Amino acid sequence: MTKELSFLKEEVGECQSLEKELGEVEGLEKLVGEDESLGKELEEKVNFLEKEIGKQEFKVFLSDKYDKGSAILSIYSGAGGQDAQDWATILLRMYQMYCEKKGFNVKLIDQSFGEAGAEGRIGTKQASLEVKGKYAYGFLKKESGVHRLVRISPFSAQSLRHTSFALVEALPEILKEEQEEIRPEDLRIDFYRASGPGGQYVNKRDSAVRITHLPTNIVVSCQIERLQGKNRETAMKMLYSKLYRLREKEEEKKLAKLKGKAVSIEWGSQIRNYVFHPYKMIKDLRTGVETSNIEKVLDGEIDQFIEAEIKIKKDDQVSKHN
Repeated sequence: MTKELSFLKEEVGECQSLEKELGEVEGLEKLVGEDESLGKELEEKVNFLEKEIGKQEFKVFLSDKYDKGSAILSIYSGAGGQDAQDWATILLRMYQMYCEKKGFNVKLIDQSFGEAGAEGRIGTKQASLEVKGKYAYGFLKKESGVHRLVRISPFSAQSLRHTSFALVEALPEILKEEQEEIRPEDLRIDFYRASGPGGQYVNKRDSAVRITHLPTNIVVSCQIERLQGKNRETAMKMLYSKLYRLREKEEEKKLAKLKGKAVSIEWGSQIRNYVFHPYKMIKDLRTGVETSNIEKVLDGEIDQFIEAEIKIKKDDQVSKHN
């Protein structure tokens, strides 16, 4: 409740600040008629205000329960061997850069590596990011799904075209007061030594933590912190989020069954294609948004995809209620 109150106060403060800026623009507009040199300053202020008002307006689309909070983003390599593991590493970098551009505090909390391939490149089997910041989950939640890559494989001696898949899973951070009770006997907790790719950077202490929730067989792990207690705390956060998502999926299946609709299998939920060869094109299959500038996208410029999907989902919800 205190966090929600603090959040609302901050929102009110931002709106009041915009109101003040708007008043200054109106005053400056009157002065421009007397002093033309103020024209450039007015133009800059108007451009700034347009962007800030646009940001505030977009928040209307992010009104679901956990949209305002932090997130846990996980990436899993799929079919495609070393190519898929390399693809998971590329996606990991893309999301890290996106989160940094948005001003979120992003931290790698777990990563498991594959075998070394061409030129010593080591791919990622699985990685998880803790993303802290206002609206982090709201922006990232629609990235959940399968991301498909088509390219000339850097691991192919014949330079053959290869298709790879990676699964992205975005989960909300569940606040302590909303965490469901977990019985200690339902958990198996294992400790092990954290290490980097190829066994490098091995920690001399068993500080890494792996937790298995026995009733659901959900497994979470964290190895980024030096202290075992911190890793356990972060792993439990992930577990609460995964349990929330599991309950959510169960509800969705029940609803789909009542409506007589088929429930899609998660690995079939392909959301975006990234084609590097024979042409360059990244296309979102849900919204139709596409771009040929793959370099910018892989450097974290994915707002066009995220914002289009959020707006479409919200428009669908509004039309269903009307």
